[in-house]
Amino acid sequence: METRPPLPMPGHSGAFKKHSKAPSDGRSLDREISPSGSMLVTEEECAPAVPEASMAQEPRQTDFQLVRVKSTWSRIKKGEALSNSEDEITHSEAKIGECISEGGISWIIEAPIYFCYKVVETYNILEPSNTTLLWGHITDPQQIELATASKRKLRRFIVIDEVVDKLYGSKVRQYFEENNVQYKILALPTTEETKSMDLVLNILHEVQNFSLDRRTEPIIAIGGGVCLDIVGLAASLYRRRTPYIRVPTTLLSYVDASVGAKNGVNFLQCKNKLGGYTPPVASFLDRSFIQSIPRRHISNGLGEILKMALMKHKGLFDLLKNHGKHLLDTKFQSCNGFADHRDAALQTTRIAIETMLEELAPNLWEDDLDRLVDFGHLISPELEMRVLPSLMHGEAVNIDMAFMTYVAHARGLLDAQEKEQILQCMRGLELPVWHSGCSWALIQRALQERLKHSGGQPRMPLPTGLGVADIFNDTSEETLERAYKLWVKDCQTVLEEELPAQGDDPAPQLHCLPL
Repeated sequence: METRPPLPMPGHSGAFKKHSKAPSDGRSLDREISPSGSMLVTEEECAPAVPEASMAQEPRQTDFQLVRVKSTWSRIKKGEALSNSEDEITHSEAKIGECISEGGISWIIEAPIYFCYKVVETYNILEPSNTTLLWGHITDPQQIELATASKRKLRRFIVIDEVVDKLYGSKVRQYFEENNVQYKILALPTTEETKSMDLVLNILHEVQNFSLDRRTEPIIAIGGGVCLDIVGLAASLYRRRTPYIRVPTTLLSYVDASVGAKNGVNFLQCKNKLGGYTPPVASFLDRSFIQSIPRRHISNGLGEILKMALMKHKGLFDLLKNHGKHLLDTKFQSCNGFADHRDAALQTTRIAIETMLEELAPNLWEDDLDRLVDFGHLISPELEMRVLPSLMHGEAVNIDMAFMTYVAHARGLLDAQEKEQILQCMRGLELPVWHSGCSWALIQRALQERLKHSGGQPRMPLPTGLGVADIFNDTSEETLERAYKLWVKDCQTVLEEELPAQGDDPAPQLHCLPL
């Protein structure tokens, strides 16, 4: 029978099933394996049936699996056995569905994409004897053995926030020099105002000049959330995906940006309008960086932690309520050593990370738009960009959460005591609960924008108690407006009464500056 090769199908980056040998018991398919190892599909199998003049043909659906013999990928019908071969065979989890009808032929491709990334707590990461930055991203012990035994000189390209560079730049340089690493350090101003494609392109120009190996030389990002977002986007674009490592230096990036897969930049005055989902190969978390940041930045990070506490962990809420001032005073530095599991700072960050991973890992690409982690992110993107640089990210998130707490109360989801506990906890963490820029018009505009990228539904996460929550699509505008009026009445009044007692401290006054 005359035969022809199948349509060429490229390999993919999905997960492969384990290698196996073709069966040696003489089983075969109604097809052949060519001398090159590729499967041959018969003309009879591929050709559509010729319809009879008097009868319309039903579409014919065939599902194919993909296997690789030697270096060539080929398709076989689902459930069919492989013909006799001594060559090693790789099975892919990808599938191709073929539909033949009178109108022509179509294919549906299912290609699972597999990512494995590490989130690692470490300490003294910049000590030359700590090899985490060199080998910590490698998960396969055999690969680590090969890498450490290689005579090839290590090379690393590092992007560091310029403020962090002033604080730790000399230690970073000393680290790589003592480990005999050829390196390039690019210090950049990474702020919400500079978070743009221009900065991404700046990084990419330098990466190209450094000529790194896209498989074995990960880019390292050292800085806050903005720095990690920008570098993540640059790495995802260079050669379509270059591995990168995150080293967060702020509390907010420690529990948020370093844990997930998202990256992005601002565009047309909209927060993170451009971006993608490419996780790092690893995030290395060292709480000692946090001791160098201002108190307001600690409070800023606590806003993101409080989000997870309100949504799903009453124990975390109690930790923040009871130890919030201590955490601010000590800047999350353990008093009894890194390994003390009873330490409030350690418990707080670990629970925050674990609860965040529980929500992100099953939905890394946000295929499901119902996300509890969006609490505090319905109004805050609009507010943050509107009043920039008056509010930091975590502060804007907390203002959003404070208003939504009133919405939950207006809906009868929270009683008055629970509402007050939440507001008191926020104030104890030195987070703003109101801002003059958060007008009713801005809230309406933000919620309309929410509908555009949430499938036409608000998908509004709301607390239904302390540490429990649900997502709602039926909150009326009347309920929102009633909650807004009560929120302004309570929180604006309290804030204005507190301001005269704050003396010359400028930071809290930023929360209510007129626009």
